[in-house]
Amino acid sequence: MDPTVTLFVSMFTTLLAIINPLEAIPVFLGLLQGKDDAEHRRVARKACLYALLLMFFFLIFGNLLLRLFDVPLSMVRVVGGVILMRIGFELFAPSANSNLIPKGGNGSQDIAFIPMAMPIMFGPGAIATVIGLTSTIKASERALLSGAAVVLAMVATMLTVYLSLRYAKNILTKIGPQGIDAATRIVGFFVAAMGVGLIFHGSVEFLQSYGVLLGGVAGH
Repeated sequence: MDPTVTLFVSMFTTLLAIINPLEAIPVFLGLLQGKDDAEHRRVARKACLYALLLMFFFLIFGNLLLRLFDVPLSMVRVVGGVILMRIGFELFAPSANSNLIPKGGNGSQDIAFIPMAMPIMFGPGAIATVIGLTSTIKASERALLSGAAVVLAMVATMLTVYLSLRYAKNILTKIGPQGIDAATRIVGFFVAAMGVGLIFHGSVEFLQSYGVLLGGVAGH
């Protein structure tokens, strides 16, 4: 498969698994309880736009922040892996996000940015994923195509999330709470597996940078 297509699929599936729109649906409906469909669409649209802008910010300035704080990318991958693994394990627990936010916000509070865009849609796991891929783009011989693939993956992810929130009531009615819970647990397994992979590769890269491991070890 073409490396650009592989990067697009990897970015899209990873971000979608981390955000897990099925898990966000009950929180979204709980916060907007008693609101009409127009308000649901408005909040869903604004929340996804905010999250997309945050993704672009970390895509553009991610490496600059790493250099500013003198943090090696390998450590970002390890920390991101730990965060992803923790998120994955938490998804196995029932009602993982039920205590994050009080239900039924008042009318004067705009929930589009906090808590919907951040941290529900764009939390530590997504931040680590986006920053981790910026170096891949810059190190690639096809940097322009790679960058375009990542941007398209981000847009496709947020479009999918928007559609999930836009039709949240229908999805919840058809799948039901038990179906969402089952899907969440399955997603949790794969998110935890992604986290373990990031920890492994970040640790190998860190040890290689200090000459503890040979370069060929990373390929195994």
